[in-house]
Amino acid sequence: MKITVTDRASQWFREDMGMTGRGIRFFGKVYGKTPVHQGFSLGMTPDDHPRDPVVAMTKDDVTYYITEGDEWFFVGYDLTIEYDPKTDGPTYIYTENGEL
Repeated sequence: MKITVTDRASQWFREDMGMTGRGIRFFGKVYGKTPVHQGFSLGMTPDDHPRDPVVAMTKDDVTYYITEGDEWFFVGYDLTIEYDPKTDGPTYIYTENGEL
C-alpha cells in the first residue's frame, strides 16, 4: 500500500487548504461509494499528529498518511491523489497492488 500525490494535487492542498507544514489523514467512512467499495467512501481530515501510521508520504512539506485503524479500507490498493479542475479539488484513484 502506498500513497502518491501528483504535483497539481499537492499545490491544491498547500494553496487552497493551507496545509503547508501540516498532515492529512485519509480514512474510510460509512455511506457513499468508491470505485472499489460499496457503502463506504474516502474521508480526509487535517491531522498533524499521526498515530500508528501504516503508510505515510511527505511532499512539499505536507504529510499524507493512513493510520492502522483505517488500513482495512485500503488493503489491496495503492492510493493516487490527483487534482480535478472540474470540481476544483482532489480526485482519488485506487490501483490494485496484489497485497491482501
